[in-house]
Amino acid sequence: MANVAITGAGRGIAFELVKLHLERGDRVFALVRNPVGAAHLNDLAAASEGKVTVHTMDVADNASVTEGAASTGDAGIDVLYNVAGVGGNVEPQLDPVDWADFDESIEINLKGPLRVLSAFLPRLGEGSKVINFSSQLAASTWPHGGYYSYVATKAGLNGLMRSVAIDLKDRGIVVGLVHPGWVQTDMGGSGADITPQESAAAIARLTDGWALEDSGGFYKWNGEKHPW
Repeated sequence: MANVAITGAGRGIAFELVKLHLERGDRVFALVRNPVGAAHLNDLAAASEGKVTVHTMDVADNASVTEGAASTGDAGIDVLYNVAGVGGNVEPQLDPVDWADFDESIEINLKGPLRVLSAFLPRLGEGSKVINFSSQLAASTWPHGGYYSYVATKAGLNGLMRSVAIDLKDRGIVVGLVHPGWVQTDMGGSGADITPQESAAAIARLTDGWALEDSGGFYKWNGEKHPW
């Protein structure tokens, strides 16, 4: 049995990861900004016989992250999925730049995963894995415009977590970056390529096999290395 912590656990791929790890028999700490609004997650937790518990965590808020992590106890964490994120403005924002959109994206997409990792770091040990949800938009190969705050923060997340991976390698902690695919979620839309269930199952398999020598790597959900 593994201890698994998942941010943004109330919906989409993160919710599917909660269900998948519950089916595996793992202990899941489901972290959400607003537990009251996460009806399906609460129902799942209530039926899980204590295997899934729901905890308040707003990844944009230092105190909320600290308190949310503390509320999960002191057990070691085997897998931490940093999933919570926002898409930001899709259209080009040049005249004027939407700085409020940038600020929100930076707090959630870039600083949020580091806040969460830092809060759980005392409970991460040799063999622990921290899997950060990035995007194909973070790569220099992305051929489209727009999405300024999203592109900037996901590219920044890749650079940040590659650096963190170097600093944690001697402790045996694996840090990974994954493009989850174009997924049929609120962010991806109903016309996307794959379902949340397909993405979650593939990411869990990728996480299972993620070795320390690949720490800091950027991969697609299907296990292929993502060009960066």
